[in-house]
Formats: sequence, C-alpha cells, structure tokens
Amino acid sequence: MFSFAAFGNDLHSGKRSFAFVGKRRIWYAIAVAMTLLSILSLALIRLNPGIEFRGGSEFQLSQVSDTSTIIGSDAVGEVVSGAEARVTVIGDDGIRVQTETLDPEETGEVRAALAKAYGVNESDVTSNFVGASWGRDVTTKAVQGLLVFVLLVGLIIAAYFRTWKMSVAALIALFHDLIITAGLYALTGFEVTPASVIGFLTILGYSLYDTVVVFDKVRENTERITSSTRRTFEEAANLAVNQTLVRSVNTSVVALLPVASILFIGAFVLGAGTLKDISLALFIGIAAGTYSSIFIATPLLVDMRRREPEIVAHTRKLLKRRAEGGAPAADPAPEYGSADEGEGLSPVGAGAATAVRNAPAAPSRRGPATRRADSGQRAQPKRGKRR
Repeated sequence: MFSFAAFGNDLHSGKRSFAFVGKRRIWYAIAVAMTLLSILSLALIRLNPGIEFRGGSEFQLSQVSDTSTIIGSDAVGEVVSGAEARVTVIGDDGIRVQTETLDPEETGEVRAALAKAYGVNESDVTSNFVGASWGRDVTTKAVQGLLVFVLLVGLIIAAYFRTWKMSVAALIALFHDLIITAGLYALTGFEVTPASVIGFLTILGYSLYDTVVVFDKVRENTERITSSTRRTFEEAANLAVNQTLVRSVNTSVVALLPVASILFIGAFVLGAGTLKDISLALFIGIAAGTYSSIFIATPLLVDMRRREPEIVAHTRKLLKRRAEGGAPAADPAPEYGSADEGEGLSPVGAGAATAVRNAPAAPSRRGPATRRADSGQRAQPKRGKRR
C-alpha cells in the first residue's frame, strides 16, 4: 500500500529521487512554450481592461427577469448611435452595462432606455462614471510598485544568499509566472481590474516565497560542497528540490483549493466581479509559481554555477573516484531517471560529467620534482662531500 509519508521520507533521505535538474531541458522547453503562447495571446488577443483603466460610464440593474445581453446593447444603441456597450450578467438577475464616456444628458437617457428594455423601475438602475485619468494613475502606480518590488527583492535575495545568481534565477522564475498569468487573462477574456492587479501583486510574494524555501535547502546542501565526497553540486541541488517537493505540493494544494472554490462561486454562481478577478489571478499565479520554483529556478541556478572553477574541479575529482570505484553514486533510485552518460552515474551526475568534459582543464600546479617523477625520472638524493 502506498504511503505518502514514507514516500516523502524517501525523497528527503535520497532513497528515491526525481531528476529535476538532470532533465532541465524538458522543463525549459515547456516553460518557453507556455511563455511564447502567453506573449502571442497578449499581442494578438490582448488584455481586456476594465472600466477603471479605460474610463467610461457604467450602469447596473438588479432583479431583472430576462438577462439577455442583446437587450442591453440594443437599448444603448437606440440612444447613442455607434456606441459600443459591454453587457455582462451578474449573478442570476443582475445586468451590468459599460459604455464609453457619456455626458449627463446621455446618461439619463440610457438609464431610462435600460429600465424600459428590462422592465424595471428607473430608480433600480444605478450609474457611475470613471474618468480615464484615474485609470492611467492606477496603471502608473501599479507599474512603479512592480519595479520597486522587483528591485528590492533582487537585492534582498542576493544579500541573504550571498550570491547574485540565486537572485537572477528567482526573478526569471517570477517573470515566468507573471507572463503566463497575463497571457491566460488574455485567452480567457477576463477583465483586468484593480482586483486583478491586487492578485498579480499577491502571486509575486507567493512565487518568491516558494522559490526562497527551495533555495534555502539548496544552500544548506551545497554550503560545503567542494569538500563533499558523496555528491556533486548538481546532485546536491537536485536532492534539495526532492526534499522540498512534498512541502511545495502540499502548500500549493492547500492554497489552490479555497482559491478554486472562490473562483467557481464568484464566476459561475454569484457573478461577483471582484471575487472572480482576484481569484483567477491567484489560481493561475499559484499554479505557475509552484511549477517555476520546482522546475525552473533551481535548474537555472545549477546552469549558472556548474562552470565555476571550484565546482568543476570538485565534480571532476568525484567522478574520477566513482569511475575508479572509490565513491558510490549519489542517487540510488535510477528508475526515476535515466543516466544519459556514464555507466553507474545518476542522471544529474551524468549531466555533470558532460559539463566537466566540456570545461577547460585546470592549470597544473605540480612542482618540478613531481613532473620529473611523472616522466619516469627518479629524484636522486643529494650526496654530501667526502672528507
């Protein structure tokens, strides 16, 4: 019988291991494909900005017996010829109509036309006006907040882990999550409202939180990696991802379940725009953040650090000992990955072997006596003078 707790213990101890780092090209290909699809969606379909960003007039009706959107569009067209009206259903008996900016006289006429078309009292129709300048201010502030957030987070991560490479890997994973979230917003046609912006900013923190937890384990496993006789840097980093895998999955599932409930209730039951907008951003962002923290951030870090001279020298030394039978392979569960190169090596170790072979050889520091010994010359002891 499968035991999830035993499975997690096996991952933590290294008894079982998934080749997250060894198969990083597959994860990169998936991430690039999703990113390109999102960029194409943003370029071709484009985002659907809410009235708070584009400005305009908004009318809301309640207790409507017929929720047909065509009725609202025809009513607005009779008053303002050529005006584009966005009509959406809110809940079971609510209607929301958004138009371009109308003057006070046109606003009154549209209210009367909508009340007549849907068979409600004119007092049951509420109208609001949002200026385009307010939307521009919101957009500007959101972009400024994003830039300041990214700058501060990059500096803090670099200072905490004492390396800029972890900061770069975390920020790349973060932008991956943002682009995918924005692209799915364009595909679904959901409106981008201030609630959506709040959701975007929220997933920034969640994505980084998950990535930092994984990186903290990576730092713990690789702190004295050059003196290790068991694992290479790639293998130690891959072990860190496996050790935090159960925690990442559990945290994501616990976070996604209530967000999915809010999204379903907000979008299909209540028709509440604010709940729908913020929950969609959270749902997409949490799912993408979990993927990037496991499959993107740590493999990127390994790619940036595996050619450092100290790591190359340590990997070459350890792989040589394994080839001579002096050190065991680090991953004892080859069923979770295939050794690409090198018999008896884990998938991560095989990738490390490839990197070491492609790396330039370290300069020799041997002295003259050592070179003479290597060439077959035996060093002769110095003899004292005879008296």
